[in-house]
Parts: sequence; structure tokens; C-alpha cells
Amino acid sequence: MGRCSASLVALVFVMFLCSTTTVLAETHVVGDSKGWGFSVSYDSWATGKAFAAGDTLVFKYQPGAHNAVAVSASEYRSCKVRRAADAAATATGSATLNLKKGVNYFICGVPGHCAAGMKLRAVAN
Repeated sequence: MGRCSASLVALVFVMFLCSTTTVLAETHVVGDSKGWGFSVSYDSWATGKAFAAGDTLVFKYQPGAHNAVAVSASEYRSCKVRRAADAAATATGSATLNLKKGVNYFICGVPGHCAAGMKLRAVAN
């Protein structure tokens, strides 16, 4: 009976250790209090932030003026979206997008906005 109890205690301890190493996803408001617009350098904003796969980015912007679109590397570089629907401003005033492992690219798809600096590259571990 003593061996069984010791094994059970060891098993519970291992399960406890495994459960405490689980990392919870974080939520990041892009641009912090300034939000998603023309007044922030998003490269500077992202510098020093530790992003992880599963984290959420919240883009807050003026309703009807902007949008936030997850794009490919080529779309990010060219500041052009493939789908016409991605070029329309949205009335919601916010977008919530999840990070995948690796490099993630986001732009404002409204014509001219990405070229004016509304683009974000986030690397998630």
C-alpha cells in the first residue's frame, strides 16, 4: 500500500508541474492607447514585445476609416491586398486577429493607409 501511495503522490506532483508550465495566451492592443492609425510606428511598438502563437492582437480604430487584415509577406511588402473586400473600411472600429507561430503580417487594407505606415510584422514563438 505504501508503494502505491508514493506512486500516486509522484504522479499528482508531475501533473501539477505540467499544468503550471502551461502558458496562457495574451491579448495585445496594437498601438496601446493610440490604437491602429497613422500616429504610431508599429515597428517600434512591436520591438521588445514577446508574442507567442495563440496570442490575440486587438486593432482599435476609428469606425469607417480603417480595417486590419492578415496578409502574406508579399502583400505586406507591396501594401496591396488580393481580395477587394479587404480594401474596404469597416464600421466596427475594431478587429481581433490571432497569431500563428512564425512571422505574421497585418496591414490596413484601405488604399494608401499601409503605404502611410499602417502595417505590422509580428513574430510569434
